[in-house]
Parts: sequence; C-alpha cells; structure tokens
Amino acid sequence: MNEKYRFLKGALCGALAMLCIVTAVNGIRGTVASAVPQLSAIGEEGEEEGFSEEKLKRIRAVIDSVYLREDEIDDSALTEGMYEGYVRALGDPYSVYYTEEEAEELMQGISGEYSGIGAGLSQSYETKIVTITNVFRDSPAEEAGLKSGDILYQVDDHEITDEDLNQVVAWIKGEEGTKVTLHVIRGSEEKEITAVRRIVKAQTVEYEMKDSQVGYIRVTEFDSVTYEQFKAALAELDGKGMKGLVIDLRSNPGGDLDTVLDMLRLILPKGTIISTENKDGKEEEYTCDGKQEFDRPLAVLVNGYSASASEIFSGAVQDYEKGKIVGTTTYGKGVVQEIISLLDGSYIKVTTSEYFLPSGRSINEAGITPDVEVEYEPNEEDEEADNQLDKALEVIREEL
Repeated sequence: MNEKYRFLKGALCGALAMLCIVTAVNGIRGTVASAVPQLSAIGEEGEEEGFSEEKLKRIRAVIDSVYLREDEIDDSALTEGMYEGYVRALGDPYSVYYTEEEAEELMQGISGEYSGIGAGLSQSYETKIVTITNVFRDSPAEEAGLKSGDILYQVDDHEITDEDLNQVVAWIKGEEGTKVTLHVIRGSEEKEITAVRRIVKAQTVEYEMKDSQVGYIRVTEFDSVTYEQFKAALAELDGKGMKGLVIDLRSNPGGDLDTVLDMLRLILPKGTIISTENKDGKEEEYTCDGKQEFDRPLAVLVNGYSASASEIFSGAVQDYEKGKIVGTTTYGKGVVQEIISLLDGSYIKVTTSEYFLPSGRSINEAGITPDVEVEYEPNEEDEEADNQLDKALEVIREEL
C-alpha cells in the first residue's frame, strides 16, 4: 500500500466507467472555449519544430509495402494513435488527448449520471495496476459483491496488461441491462464477479451521525453533483444536532476545481483559498467571503491516495487551522489542467498552472503532512474496523 497511485479519475459511476475525465478530474478546469482562436497560431509555430510530413509518408510507405497484416490496418486508429502519442510524449501524466468518442463520454461524465455498475477506479502509471477505490451504495457493483481494494486484472475476455484506464473503462461500459464480468484479486484470492449494468447517479457523498454529537461525511470525488450533495449532508447533520464533524477524503483522487472551491466556502473564513500561476507567471486568486464559515471542531481524514482537489481541501483547512488533518501524507498533485476543444470533436487535457495554498506553499510532489499521523491497520477479524477513523473521532471528541 506504499505505492502512490496517479488517479486518472475514478468514479466510473456508469460502467465503472466514469472514465477518468469527469469535468475536471484532478484539478481540471473544464472546456476552454477562449483557447480556440489561439489554436491556428500554435499549430503554425509547431510545424517547423521537427515535424516532417515526408517522414510520415515514408513510414506509411514502409507499412504498406512490408507489414505482414496489412489487411488489419485501421487508418483511423493509426491517426488517433499519432495524436495520443504526441501528447503522451510530453511526459506529463496529467496531459491527455481524447478522441471524439472519449470526449463524448467526458461530457456525459459531467452530468453525474451513467449507464454502468457504480464504482470508482484508479490506475498506477508506473505498474498499470487497476484498483477499485469505491463502490456506490445500492449499485450493481455492490449487489454483485465488488469491494473497494479489489485489484482488477480482466474484464470479460480482455486481460489488462499495459492498457490505460480509458481502454479498461471502455471494456466495462455498456448498455443498460447487459452483463459485464470482472476478474479481480482480493487478498490472496481470485474472484469472478458479474454485474448487470444500469443507470446509476453518482453518489459522491455519504454521511451519518457517528454518535449524538459527531457527524461524518465521506466525499469520494469532487464531481459536478458533489457540492449540492455535500451542502445537503451538512444541513441534514446540523438538523440532527451535530457539534463536531469528520470529513473523510481518503482515496479521493480529486475532481472539479470549482466544486472544491465552493465546498470550502462552506468551511473557511474570509481570505484566499488558493492561487494559481501559469507558465507566463500570471497569477489568479480564488477567495472565500467567510459568510458561511464552519464554527465547530473539524477533522479531515486523508491518505496517500488523496490527491489534487482533496489536497486543496485538506491543505486549506490546515493552513487556516480550521481543523486537524488525520491519516497519512497525501499524494502530492499541485497542478491544474484545462480541457481544450480541438474543433473537430476531439479534446486535449493539458497541464496549465501550478496552485498554491493560502500560506503560499506548493504541495506538488510533496503532499499534505497530517497533523495527526496514523497508518491504516487492517483488521482481519473485523472488516468494519477503521483505526484511522477512530482516531479522527477521538480528535473531535477531545475538543467537544
């Protein structure tokens, strides 16, 4: 569990398939229409930087002349692969090219409603291991027996080798009412789990009162539906007499920047939430008016899989001393992406800026160090036992 996973997005509320491209996964800002007029100029500058149309023609000529399986050539796949490889060659794991089909799924993801099995996925860029990070309540995934922490190695007849998460998601997605079989490793056991796809609305927030005084909210991602769900959870817990609160962001890979900013405006005092700086040194500041400041003891649970927007949330709470951060050091993703239309239905997600917390610190490749460090200790005798949560509850109760 020490390996740090780079989350492409998880929350595949549809076919375990939210793709990793929900409005703004990992600090993505969303489609940038204003960037469109700049594309022709950018392209003109790039044409003289080593690209050779003649070389590309020679490569194609070699393929047409001697490639053994010429009848299997997919011209569209070759073209899309070229674009994908061009962006991948940046060496930036957060910059991605999306085909028109993938972009359509991206836009579908923004709605927070999908045809799938209702679970979240993450993938390690280093090992390509795909892990189930979240299973929605009352979802096909839960009904079929899928569990958070399961390692996915095969979907139907497709073995997962070096495919990226987009491809895995494509295998899992499907029409409502159809079946998909997932082959997973759970501990030392291999399991075959079949789920029936259906329309699932993203459940990004779960909440309950842990006792008569302490409320608990788990946020699995920062999606377009998350703010309203979070706000409703706060109101519900307030109505039940909540005097202290634990917010659980463990294994939350991030999400929409605007969403986490709006949520923090329900927590923070007046002041800066974050600031960003682009490659030209241009800074942008995002602020809070403090009119809805949370005024009770607060603890935020995090771990090494808490990334991006989760780190904005926990880092801002820590900088303003609004609550205690409990758990283990977070992932360390302190950069923001924008999704830009390429005018033909395809899109590019590209890293455009670095963000800084209220204190001015960057957490990129460093993460948030908890105020109270607690390693998770699995309990084989009691699967419901959670020593990290127990510690967070203890922190709150000491302040009541």
